[in-house]
Amino acid sequence: MQYKSYLLESNLNLIKENFFLFYGENLGLKNEFKKNLKAKFKDAEKISFTQEELLKDNKLFLREISNKSLFQDEKIIFIDNINDKILALIEELIESNNEQKIFLFAELLDKKSKIRNLFEKSKICGVTACYADNEITIKNILREKLKGFTGLNAININLIIESCNYDRVKLNNEIDKILTCFRSKIIETEKLESLLNLKVNEDFNLLKDEAFKGNKIKTNKLLGDTLLDDEKNIYYLNLINIRLHRLNEINKLSSAKNLESAVNQLKPPIFWRDKANFIEQAKKWKTKKIKKILNETYKLEVKIKSSSTINKNLLIKKLIVDLCRLANA
Repeated sequence: MQYKSYLLESNLNLIKENFFLFYGENLGLKNEFKKNLKAKFKDAEKISFTQEELLKDNKLFLREISNKSLFQDEKIIFIDNINDKILALIEELIESNNEQKIFLFAELLDKKSKIRNLFEKSKICGVTACYADNEITIKNILREKLKGFTGLNAININLIIESCNYDRVKLNNEIDKILTCFRSKIIETEKLESLLNLKVNEDFNLLKDEAFKGNKIKTNKLLGDTLLDDEKNIYYLNLINIRLHRLNEINKLSSAKNLESAVNQLKPPIFWRDKANFIEQAKKWKTKKIKKILNETYKLEVKIKSSSTINKNLLIKKLIVDLCRLANA
């Protein structure tokens, strides 16, 4: 059976099935579901696997399924990062009428996905899609989690949205910081800007935007002026990758309509202050260029994560230079 994610957010008790699949690109929402499920079954034994672990040794998994817990009456199993490779094992479990509750979590699964089709068509399994948040859902989350706070006006809401860029994981982190900092429940814009570290983020975004536009003079100047935080190199890469993926989306949409009209159709929408930059960048970045630089960002991320001795800021700056050159190629 298929469920709308917003219904489950308000009432997890709707889930009656023993086998349930959460899939989609919204990692923050999936993490919330997992956290709330653990709270719901607080007295049960909880076991977590990844698909990779199960494929290496599915006998271990089957033993866990069949063994009764010594201390709890119920056992809840979570399986992360699943795809069609685990289909045969899940089908075997469903056919055996297993009474254990098993929750599976996956990235975005397309309509051809066999495991997605299995859960959508099954009468004894449940599934929900966790799609990306948009401006409306982000604002609703802010208003709900910061209920009772004064100063939660349009300006401050937009500051928070700009900081998290529609990413629920980052949004929850920002909300935690706000709850800790503003114990008086009075949000002041100046303090909020400082708390969200928007100045550093804004500086990098200026640099990133000029590079994507191929503006050599401004990019060169900003490279010298911008202070990069050593702890945020992966975050900087993510900002670049997000922009590349959004530019790729606009390439698909703009083939059937003019560019500005296509930008207005993007979901989630481009932040209003960023729209002019985005349109200018979209004129320069076509699919071939995007694929090329995405390959570079992937290699760079692996390099940054696998070595503690390299100058990571220097590598980020080199990537910015490569972006600027490729924009003009």
